[in-house]
Amino acid sequence: MTTSNLVLVGFMGTGKSTVGKKLAERLGWQFQDSDAVLEDEQQTSIADLFRQYGEAHFRTLESKTLESLLAQRGQIVATGGGAVLAEENRACMLRNGFVVALKASPETIIHRVSADINRPLLQGNLEERVHTLLEQRKSAYDFAHAMIDTTELTTDQIVDLIIQQANL
Repeated sequence: MTTSNLVLVGFMGTGKSTVGKKLAERLGWQFQDSDAVLEDEQQTSIADLFRQYGEAHFRTLESKTLESLLAQRGQIVATGGGAVLAEENRACMLRNGFVVALKASPETIIHRVSADINRPLLQGNLEERVHTLLEQRKSAYDFAHAMIDTTELTTDQIVDLIIQQANL
C-alpha cells in the first residue's frame, strides 16, 4: 500500500496534534487538524457548535470535513477524538491513508487536558468524564492499522515509531 496520508486517531489528549505537527515537519508533508479546519470553515468554535446545534450536527460537519481533507494526499491529518464513532469516517480513513491510533493512560489524558476549557465533552467532573468516555470508546480505535501508547514516550519516539510502522 502506498501511503497517501497518515491519519492520527485517538482520544483527546493522546498527542495527535503535537505528534502530527512533528511528523509533518519530519516528512515534509502538510499538517491538517480536522477540528481546526472545521472551525475555520464554520467560522466558530467546536464548543459553540456543540452549544448551538448539538453533537449530532457537529458530527455531520465533522464527517464532511474529514472526507474533504482526505481527498487530498501527502498530509498528516489529526482527527477529533470522536471522529472514529461514525462507520463512514472509519471507512474513509482506511481508504485514504495509514491510520495510527494514539492512546494514553487515563491519568496522562487527565493531566494533559486539565487546563483546556474548550472541550465540550469534558464539562463537569473531568476525571469522571474522561473515565466514562474512555470506557464508551474502548474499542473505537481498534480499526487502525497501528496503535501506539504515548504515555511514556517522547514526541520524537512516537514519530519514529509511526514512520517505521507506516514503512515511510
